[in-house]
This record gives sequence, structure tokens and C-alpha cells, in this order.
Amino acid sequence: MSAKPKLHYFNGRGKMESIRWLLAAAGVEFEEEFLETREQYEAMLRDGALLFQQVPMVEIDGMKLVQTNAILQYIASKYKLYGKDLKERALIDMYVGGTNDLMESIMRYPFSQPELKEGHLNTILQKAKNRYFPAYEKVLRDHGGNYLVGNQFSWADVHLLEAIMMVEEKCADILTNFPLLKGFKARISEIPTIKAFLKPGSQRKPVPDEKYVQTARTVLLMHHFLSPN
Repeated sequence: MSAKPKLHYFNGRGKMESIRWLLAAAGVEFEEEFLETREQYEAMLRDGALLFQQVPMVEIDGMKLVQTNAILQYIASKYKLYGKDLKERALIDMYVGGTNDLMESIMRYPFSQPELKEGHLNTILQKAKNRYFPAYEKVLRDHGGNYLVGNQFSWADVHLLEAIMMVEEKCADILTNFPLLKGFKARISEIPTIKAFLKPGSQRKPVPDEKYVQTARTVLLMHHFLSPN
């Protein structure tokens, strides 16, 4: 029996959260080792565990993988969440890429300057309401199925559900004018592995707080604020 994947990151969301979501959706148990100090990070650098001197890093199947998309693509492929052919994979990549654009803006929000937070939040909500959610509403309407791609659950569905829930944490009624997305959210949330991940006590991380922000800044020596765009 192979070892469980081991995730190396902060005790918070960031870029690792989508990896947690995808592993959970695939029904894969995983372990986590949290980065809490600069010394831990420097030890990983000395050991050569971080190829490009960046986290997240995931130990899986004898590899130490970095680069978030590479990790996600490997997991999606391994657990048959990456479509049935090249065309479906291209669509999944396209939808995941679009969702990433929105999610990265949300991930930067806790690191933005305090006086810019309100404007940053407005940018996030406007992007969701005017660009990304209308696009996915159209995809669901045109496709006419229960999922974004083909006739089966895929990485694209997991990623979009995560993004919807991230935006809803900022604006609870964001889906008011998107009935197909509301139905999508309800449907995907009932998939047993997803439903388990959404329950209290799972390895899903909460909304980033100041402790998470300060830990990331300390470990990575971040001395600047991040742009909302």
C-alpha cells in the first residue's frame, strides 16, 4: 500500500487549498506538514525539496512535486477527474484557468493594504458577477448537463465549486441571478466525497486570518502588499 500524499504548506488556504479540495474529491486521504517558521522553509531549501524555491510542495508516488498546476494535473489524471479525451482535457484546462483568475484575486485579498481592502473586495465581486459567473452560467446552459465537461464529474467542477464558495464568503447572495450555478453548487456539494470535505472537522481550511497572513509573510520574507489585480 502506497503512502498517503504529504502536503507541505502553511496551515491555511493559499495555493494548497485547491490541492486539498481535489484530493478530497477523489476520496484520497492525505497528511500535512505545516510551515510555521523561516527555519523550516530554509531547511527544505537546503534539502533540495523545493525545485523553484516555492511552496506548495506535495510528496506523492515517490515524487516531490512543486508548481500548483502540475500537482493538480497529476492528481486529476491519476484519479480520472481529467476528462475522457484530449478535447475534454482542453475544456477542463480552460475552465480551471478562468476560475484560477478569480480565485487568485481572492487569495491576494488578505495581503492587500488595509486602506485598499474595500476596493479590492469590490473588484472581486464585480469580476465574479460580470465576467466569470455569467461565463459559467452560459457553459452550463449550452452544455445542458450536470457537469461542466462531458457527462462526468471532473476537476473543473471541483475548482468551480471552490471558487463559488470563496466568493459567497464575501457576498452570500452572489448567485441570486445565476440559477444554473445555484443548481450546480447544490448538486456538486452532494457528491459524497465533497459533502464529507464540507463538513466541520475536515481538512478544509477556514477563511484566512491575520495569523495565517503573518506566518506566510514571516516564512517567505514578504515585505510588500499584493495588488488587487
